[in-house]
Amino acid sequence: MSMRRESFLAHIQERGQYDTREDAERVARVVLALLGAHLVGTVRAQLAARLPEAYALILLNPLQAEEPLTPERFVRATAAWIEGATEKTALWDIGAVLSTVAAAAGDVLTREVLLQLPPGYDLLFGHPQPV
Repeated sequence: MSMRRESFLAHIQERGQYDTREDAERVARVVLALLGAHLVGTVRAQLAARLPEAYALILLNPLQAEEPLTPERFVRATAAWIEGATEKTALWDIGAVLSTVAAAAGDVLTREVLLQLPPGYDLLFGHPQPV
């Protein structure tokens, strides 16, 4: 059963402490587009099925990655796509989005997603941590 769009965005807004729903929406789109480029096959399809439709489509039609990004490069790429972001704020944004994705996916699917990603991504799926 997929999470509804409003509740998905509300979770991200709360976890990321964003002022507006639009801010939450913007980071969700960037992070999911980058994540989708790293996932393949049934794992990507199953994860998409747990997300609201608009975000499922982003995950399923991602930016094509030449190669899997290390967590550090994923953070850098996110910062590059979000206006005015730094690596520090991007790390926070990623945590807000991916911890919400993990909650929607559940433990078993989240583990399968992590198996498709380079080592170290488990940290990005945690709650945003104040630095």
